[in-house]
Amino acid sequence: MGRTAVKSVLASGGFDVVAGFDVCAVGTDIGILAGCEPAGVCVSDVSEIAEVLRTVRPDVVVDFSQAQACVKNSKTVASARANMVIGTTGFSKGELGQLKKNLAGVGAVISPNMSVGVNVFWKLVGKAAENLKGYDVEVVEAHHRFKKDAPSGTAKKAVEAIKAAVGESRVVCGREGDCMRKAGEIGVHSIRAGDIVGEHTVMFTTLGERFELRHVAHSRDSFASGIPAAIRFVKGRKGIYDMGDVLGLR
Repeated sequence: MGRTAVKSVLASGGFDVVAGFDVCAVGTDIGILAGCEPAGVCVSDVSEIAEVLRTVRPDVVVDFSQAQACVKNSKTVASARANMVIGTTGFSKGELGQLKKNLAGVGAVISPNMSVGVNVFWKLVGKAAENLKGYDVEVVEAHHRFKKDAPSGTAKKAVEAIKAAVGESRVVCGREGDCMRKAGEIGVHSIRAGDIVGEHTVMFTTLGERFELRHVAHSRDSFASGIPAAIRFVKGRKGIYDMGDVLGLR
């Protein structure tokens, strides 16, 4: 996703990419790494982030890393007075709270999925939940075998949209044995197999009918489609936002 993010930013134009960080590919031109023309900026080791940020003084830092790393990075980025666009997933409640605490005083867009289509999907899920109260709700998500967190951040956000519409609900992740559905449950199921990029389905079902909303990502490029807009939105702002704010989906 880091490479895909760089590719999206370079392709959109209007930005100067001034630094890149990773634990691998250190010293490689960031443009070449992303499959683009040379950008004249080499990847630095993530341990050098504080020093590099003091030197290049970016307006915005984009983070697609891992939850613990992102929380640590956010403190360093905020100290450099830069804003953030965060697509990292897998945060615990405590980590998310610490992340927002670290970013107090700067601006950040935090979203488990930057895809424009997925953000419209979340809005439609919430609207469907408002109008289909009393229906059984099941969320099914599928990703490649290498994804570390489950359920996906996108699935969790869909559940949040449903809860906002119908009230607090009991979330059941997978079922086994004697587990007849109880009223008000939201079932969440995760598939990890092969090279599936990302698929999310929300089913609203009652006796006699089923209504489904589904989003399928054909490539990781879709996950980066909203990054340029998020960068433009958050530059110069303070506070915590999400892609609903960026895309005007409130």
